[in-house]
Amino acid sequence: MLKTAQNQRLVNGWDDTKASGMSESEKLLYRSNLLGSDKRITNYGGGNTSAKVMERDPLTGDQAQVLWVKGSGGDVGSIKMDGFATLYMDKLRALKGIYRGVEFEDEMVGLLPHCTFNLNPRAASIDTPLHAYVPRKHVDHMHPDAIIAIAASRNSRDLTAEIFGDEIGWLPWKRPGYELGLWLERFCLENPKAKGVVLESHGLFTWDDDAKACYELTLDVIQRAMDWFETKTKDTPAFGGAIHQSLPAEERRAVAARLMPAIRGMVSGQQHMVGHFDDSDTVLDFVNARDMQPLAALGTSCPDHFLRTKIRPLVVAFDPAKNNLDEVMQGLPDQVAAYRADYAAYYERCKHDNSPALRDPNAVVYLIPGVGMLTFAKDKATARISGEFYVNAINVMRGASAVSDYCGLPEQEAFDIEYWLLEEAKLQRMPAPKSLAGRVALVTGGAGGIGAATAARYLSEGACVMLADIDEAALAATAEQLIARYSGDVVRTVSMNVTDEAAVIAAFGQTAVEFGGVDILVSNAGIASSAAIEDTTLALWNKNMDILSTGYFLVSREAFRLMRAQDIGGAVVFVASKNGLAASPNASAYCTAKAAEIHLARCLALEGAEAGIRVNVVNPDAVLRGSKIWEGEWLDQRASTYGTDKDGLEEMYRNRSLLKRSVLPEDIAEAAYFLASDKSAKSTGNILNVDAGNVQAFTR
Repeated sequence: MLKTAQNQRLVNGWDDTKASGMSESEKLLYRSNLLGSDKRITNYGGGNTSAKVMERDPLTGDQAQVLWVKGSGGDVGSIKMDGFATLYMDKLRALKGIYRGVEFEDEMVGLLPHCTFNLNPRAASIDTPLHAYVPRKHVDHMHPDAIIAIAASRNSRDLTAEIFGDEIGWLPWKRPGYELGLWLERFCLENPKAKGVVLESHGLFTWDDDAKACYELTLDVIQRAMDWFETKTKDTPAFGGAIHQSLPAEERRAVAARLMPAIRGMVSGQQHMVGHFDDSDTVLDFVNARDMQPLAALGTSCPDHFLRTKIRPLVVAFDPAKNNLDEVMQGLPDQVAAYRADYAAYYERCKHDNSPALRDPNAVVYLIPGVGMLTFAKDKATARISGEFYVNAINVMRGASAVSDYCGLPEQEAFDIEYWLLEEAKLQRMPAPKSLAGRVALVTGGAGGIGAATAARYLSEGACVMLADIDEAALAATAEQLIARYSGDVVRTVSMNVTDEAAVIAAFGQTAVEFGGVDILVSNAGIASSAAIEDTTLALWNKNMDILSTGYFLVSREAFRLMRAQDIGGAVVFVASKNGLAASPNASAYCTAKAAEIHLARCLALEGAEAGIRVNVVNPDAVLRGSKIWEGEWLDQRASTYGTDKDGLEEMYRNRSLLKRSVLPEDIAEAAYFLASDKSAKSTGNILNVDAGNVQAFTR
């Protein structure tokens, strides 16, 4: 059976009480969000919905029929009212009079803006004609796995008739566009009793003149397909049955932690890539199966699946029974090179005179028997979503291969979608990537003021961040705040004591599995102590050295190991202190440990240069606000040392500085951003003082 929670039936979420006071366009939004809330109905960004609504023309005051349809690039599950394009139906119908035929259908996209109602800036999608020309008020176009499994079967027309009779029709494969809109209109006119249609290798259209009825029809059709597959395939081994056994969960993650940095380095030639790991039961059923390799080679069937996952995945030559990981690591460069060559050959076979240039030839999806699936993309969300799309493809292959022969998109059709000039134009309109897009940072002391501010600065520039701290409660609170601002895709946490070697090694392994590797280390874990030398115990001395010297060594060593495995360079930023350069009374242990940090950074800058790993230091001074080391005894001790109270200490530090300014966590974060970014690409072994000016800390 299709492994998509099939034992759970689709839930009708329509609430008449909620919907009773809604306008037709508001019901469209309500229906869209309900449909998009269940990934068995449609995948992220997939499908679209529409309603034909009578609206007051802002110029004439007359009533006009307006098509509300999901705009280009939207997602029905999260769409808001401003995510819908609005177009005059009479103008959309008038386009038929100037349509020059299928060879010119792409030019019709450029005419859609001329049909815009009420100066709506939301761009209409390529699927707009498919909704406009269906002669019903409400239309749903979804990509359910169960329906696409029918649509991707060799005898999909016969299966559609067997399951739905005359109620749901069938149309052969046709690339989305104006011509397909006319096909749908013709089908509706020739089959007035039909309630929908299955599009070969594509998805499902359903329609009605009532919003609720359309929603319930869509659910019913999908559920009937799910039930049919449940009955037909319950005794059929998925994908020909298993020939591999899954490794235990921790061993799967360990394999992924070694593979992901190596692959990430190989595929990040044009831009830094971020990885995603999936070892769900659905994925493991597929990668362990007898028919996995021949099915994977056929490619995906639905255009949405294909655009997210490329022509086909790369199957990593791992044998879980032999656990031949060392052998795989040695052969991985050749596997990646072979995939690139195969992709370039595909491009050469299929390209047209006006095709865009060859794009990144690396695989998006990597299948590992016994382990799971890796996906790589320009950011974490895209990598995750690409994985979700391939899970959709797995479900489609599971169903189609159990009841028929699975058929991927023909190679030329796949190419024509991937290198479609309209798709290229969409890519060209995308905003330039942010300065840290695709970069992964691990920040120790991530729950403190400087650590949290640095993480926020990196996230604002497109990075992914692993927050590491020993304070689990503060770590969770910091992560919650950052996730609320930047999304759950880009923030992860790990509880880590920097003095615990095993914990440090495990934290970098976890970072590799979560994001694919690491590009930036911010070593910021801190402690502070104040005592006269005669009152400094060996335990106090060692505590400072353990955290501020040994801890910085341990995290740097693991960062170097991971960065060398990737072989794409990296940046290490030490958050040291003015006290590493300037002596301070009653703080010999702290000052000495901070001086050790700075000299360690110099040594690492020497070692890392040949691998493109830069190592630099930020020296703060008196960052009181939000700083955990200024809580409790340290604050009391420093206030006592300088003969003031807690309230006066910040004022004292400000007045002590040359610039007479307070230093804030955000100031340190800005320096840490500069030293991690390409703005400082030619700097290593440097110290950047952010202390509002302290003559004792001048480096020369």
